[in-house]
Amino acid sequence: MSLLPASTNDAYGGMKAAAWGLTVIAAATISSALLHIGLPDGGAVVIAGLDISGAERIIISLFAWAGTTQFVWGLMLLAVSLRYRSLVPLALGLLTIERALHTWNMWGPKGSHLADGHHPPEAWVTLGSVPVLLIFLAMSLRRA
Repeated sequence: MSLLPASTNDAYGGMKAAAWGLTVIAAATISSALLHIGLPDGGAVVIAGLDISGAERIIISLFAWAGTTQFVWGLMLLAVSLRYRSLVPLALGLLTIERALHTWNMWGPKGSHLADGHHPPEAWVTLGSVPVLLIFLAMSLRRA
């Protein structure tokens, strides 16, 4: 299997578990996106437990914006996992980079401002997802 396939079709030679793992990740991404889009506070308070006083409208708008992008990304991941499987390794590679950068942003210097040490649930999920994604990526590049 190749990270950059010659064609975009369903000719996938990697392990099927990696493609199905991508399907689960796509469904979770879409579900999370719908919460950010649909909840009145975008999930900033009711899910993340953030204090948004003082910048309420901006934070809610940012959560909705993030949910919108997340929704489209989730649809693309779903299309790749179900139909354009030759792109599974590429999608998993990009997803791994995205989650690693999110982890750095939440746990690195930009996240260190959280005086109370509170990290929203997504911070923990993202931290745990990077090794899982690396395993799925390796599985997708291995001939089944």
